[in-house]
Amino acid sequence: MSEQVQLNLDISVDCVVFGFHENKLRVLLIEREQNSDEKGCVYALPGDLVFSQEHIDHAAERVLFELTNLKGIYLEQFHTFGDPKRVSTEKDQKWLKSIRKDPNARVITIAYFSLVKMEDYVPSPSSFAERAEWKDVSDIPQLAFDHNAILDKALEVLRNKVANNKIGFELLPEKFTLGQLQQLYEVILDKQLDKRNFRKSIKKIDTIKALEEKQKGVLHKPAQLFTYIG
Repeated sequence: MSEQVQLNLDISVDCVVFGFHENKLRVLLIEREQNSDEKGCVYALPGDLVFSQEHIDHAAERVLFELTNLKGIYLEQFHTFGDPKRVSTEKDQKWLKSIRKDPNARVITIAYFSLVKMEDYVPSPSSFAERAEWKDVSDIPQLAFDHNAILDKALEVLRNKVANNKIGFELLPEKFTLGQLQQLYEVILDKQLDKRNFRKSIKKIDTIKALEEKQKGVLHKPAQLFTYIG
């Protein structure tokens, strides 16, 4: 039997906040403070350690606010990441040594995701974040730690929920057309959908209500508006 070694362990939270703008799915990233010998910016998901007596959900809310000044956002746990080497790269270790009391501690992170209307939330950086900005999910750079893997998992969860018509309406205006809804689904799922089949399936969903209203101020034939009542 191999000898068991007691873990030197930290718990963190990381937040994947999605928005939808100009027909593109975006994610909120921070640019972390750089060491004096670091070249080029390093982007990351908003995340930090959990306090010893803190509820995990409260930690996610606190960390997101401390780094981006966003609050009042519904956050949902979706996965836990615990690879022993997830914070062990040379660049990440240098950065951790500049802000952590114990930079060599193993870090397990509980990841959260959220969907928001971007126009309702304007991020601004604070704490160790030098920037907080929305990035197109199709053009994501190499992120800190294992944050690319966390983002990929969040996208997988989001796509599964959208494919089952369980989520996505949070990204749309209160009143939307079926064309707008199809565009959102196509962007998230990264594939084109048949218009007739899509509309047939959407109209079967009880939580989508047709309104006695049509678009206004458009150059084309105004489309009927719908709303989500779930």
